[in-house]
Amino acid sequence: MYKLIVRPILFCFDPEKVHYFTFSLIRIISKIPGFKGLFRSLYAVEDKRLERQLFGITFKNPVGLAAGFDKNAVLYNELANFGFGFIEIGTVTPKAQEGNPKQRLFRLKEDKGIINRMGFNNEGLDAAITQLKKNKGQLIIGGNIGKNTQTKPEDYTKDYLDCFNALHPYVDYFVLNVSCPNVGSHAKLNDKDYLLELISTVQKANTTFNKQKPILLKIAPDLNDVQLDEIIELIAETNLDGVIASNTSIDRTGLKTNNQRLEEIGNGGLSGQPIKAKSTKVIQYLADKSSKAFPIIGVGGIHSAEDALEKLEAGADLVQVYTGFIYEGPQLIKDINTSLLKNT
Repeated sequence: MYKLIVRPILFCFDPEKVHYFTFSLIRIISKIPGFKGLFRSLYAVEDKRLERQLFGITFKNPVGLAAGFDKNAVLYNELANFGFGFIEIGTVTPKAQEGNPKQRLFRLKEDKGIINRMGFNNEGLDAAITQLKKNKGQLIIGGNIGKNTQTKPEDYTKDYLDCFNALHPYVDYFVLNVSCPNVGSHAKLNDKDYLLELISTVQKANTTFNKQKPILLKIAPDLNDVQLDEIIELIAETNLDGVIASNTSIDRTGLKTNNQRLEEIGNGGLSGQPIKAKSTKVIQYLADKSSKAFPIIGVGGIHSAEDALEKLEAGADLVQVYTGFIYEGPQLIKDINTSLLKNT
């Protein structure tokens, strides 16, 4: 029903407006008695065999929702009813910011992809915490954190630290988002020396809490082998808990969408089917070259159960969906989990 009726209607309208409309619709429908249970019965797969132990956390299944969908942590309780094993909120920055000028979100229907240059638009740290206090404990919550656009280079680490310390009581794991192509000073955020400083500072803060939380690094799919080797070395040096591979891509190679349309859209991060192979290749390289020394969450181009299994076979321990969820609907989560049970 989603792909035959709902998606064609939604895809007639501006992607960002549809996003907020869908949020409102899910929230309203979820308040109607019986609908939460209906969603769970339709999409959630409950089976102990799907559980995964990672970073000292028990995930009820390995399929998560990637950051960027529920930026402000306003819908995670309702989204839990679609069968996700975990949801990553954010990217959260210390202060609220509008992000880049609109229009900044574009569908590539021929490619089953999306280009975005949102620019970390979010309502800020305090708003996220207010929402996270409403957590009903239905699933694992990850906190994806970043810096404000106007923050000076010497204060980047402070931004991450402010988010980490404030969100610590409310999320189960953290993701340092240093690979988004839509924020300023992207180069510095990917410099190994700076990453050493950032990770070490956040890890030191982690030790001040009674219960430490896992910290992961989200990396770009466009890194070459030398850069991936540096990531492996960085994780070994810092004892980081894991990696999310991968973020969106700036590469436009092999797209079906014509060049004129791509020029009209302009810059931004590409997600969805076009980056599936690139993301899987990064996962495979990290897993093989490190001898599976650290956990990997695989994300990028998962539009089917087969796509998810491919990521897991390449070396991912968990997977996340985003663009695939938009194109395929909530049935995707059920399909992946059902397929995993068949392959158990």
